[in-house]
Amino acid sequence: MSIVSVKNLTKKFGSFTAVDSISFEVDKGKIFGFLGANGAGKTTAMKMLIGLLAPTSGQATVAGFDVASEPESIRKRIGYMSQKFSLYEDLTVRENIRFYGGIYGLTDEEIDQASDKIVEELDLQESRKTLVASLPLGWKQKLAFSVASVHNPDIIFLDEPTGGVDPVTRRRFWDRIYQSADQGVTVFVTTHYMDEAEYCDRVSIMVEGRIEALGSPNELKTEYTADTMDDLFVQLVRSQ
Repeated sequence: MSIVSVKNLTKKFGSFTAVDSISFEVDKGKIFGFLGANGAGKTTAMKMLIGLLAPTSGQATVAGFDVASEPESIRKRIGYMSQKFSLYEDLTVRENIRFYGGIYGLTDEEIDQASDKIVEELDLQESRKTLVASLPLGWKQKLAFSVASVHNPDIIFLDEPTGGVDPVTRRRFWDRIYQSADQGVTVFVTTHYMDEAEYCDRVSIMVEGRIEALGSPNELKTEYTADTMDDLFVQLVRSQ
């Protein structure tokens, strides 16, 4: 069952086409990797899917709602973690959780329960009153992911969530993504790290605003006779 359905989705800024007629489906409970180099159009496409940008043309639905006409309904059903982790560094850990819980429409009781759960899961009991600015980057990343899922969304959109962190922290973050997927949450993640494609159930690879490859990592490596996703990506870029 598809939770994201995209058909010929296009975004133009004047004469520049940032996203060029892309089409794909994302199944419920799966990890979908949206790959490509910086500037390939990944973030623009994601912003259309979460209702932050209106498409120029084409169609798309997320959780059964149309991205062009029902963006508010979509935002109630999704979680979103931006490239900058979306946290307010001048607020404490607990204040960030309460703030985003309120945005997502949770009651005070639900926010208190979610806050206690997140603090315990992340082992932040001693840091709940600490300003987020004081936390190490890896902890900010984990907290941002937990905050994005505080309202138990159907799908979580992660925009370059592992940019700028070390390989060990990146791998631990992916463990949290697996945990969410195991609980039935769909994860839509953009990244320019081709090795992270191996962690996804299905991936698309964007080049200059277009989807040039779509399928599971093993399917694509077989199709392009590539040993790694990096090799596959180089082939796609050189063919342009």
